[in-house]
Amino acid sequence: MAILVVTGTGTEIGKTVVTAAVAAAARGRSVAVLKPAQTGLEPGEHGDVAEVARLAGPVTAVELARFPDPLAPATAARRAAAAPVEPRDVADAARKLATEHDLVLVEGAGGLLVRFDDTGGTLADAAVLMGAPVLIVAPAGLGTLNATALTAEALRNRGLECPGVVIGSWPADPGLDARCNLLDLPEAAGAPLLGVVPAGAGRLTPGDFRDRAPGWLAPRLGGVRSGRFSPAHGE
Repeated sequence: MAILVVTGTGTEIGKTVVTAAVAAAARGRSVAVLKPAQTGLEPGEHGDVAEVARLAGPVTAVELARFPDPLAPATAARRAAAAPVEPRDVADAARKLATEHDLVLVEGAGGLLVRFDDTGGTLADAAVLMGAPVLIVAPAGLGTLNATALTAEALRNRGLECPGVVIGSWPADPGLDARCNLLDLPEAAGAPLLGVVPAGAGRLTPGDFRDRAPGWLAPRLGGVRSGRFSPAHGE
């Protein structure tokens, strides 16, 4: 996978930390991280690509646009009277990075079909242009099966490959819902569970994060976690 798109089933579910974990697990490979649109931050503030670089170590961090309002990219761009990011912009930037790096991680904003521009362009459209697989990051608790199934269905309808799902924040004391979802998510997605990242992973020191990240991920994502993730030891 020269280019891998990372999408969530919603916001604030660990997408950036999962992106950092995949980057950290790509040891010995050159990695670029592309954020098409960062919203909710002023110029100079610490954004998602900077956080990935802090946790994962040396990566090429690229942000195409930044808008101050914490809204969907299309709305935030319109309110800022700024040019939006279009799917073609994302695809062109990712392809260029792929000529210079072994792996390019494209981290979306929110979910798969959040609008980038006023014509309805989305991260899914960018993935189609790139012909890139799309990794789904999902929460552990209630509601995740439906949201994951809808995201996976949208990918299939566009002919996009979904290599699997990663749980972005596995609780230290998982309830019945999370333990059952761990087993049910692959069925909902029609794709394997490729990782379980513990809650609070982003608060680890960068050194600890890099040491531990491969153990959270399956080999398909550069990790070393073999066998099935089970409710008894989700992380």
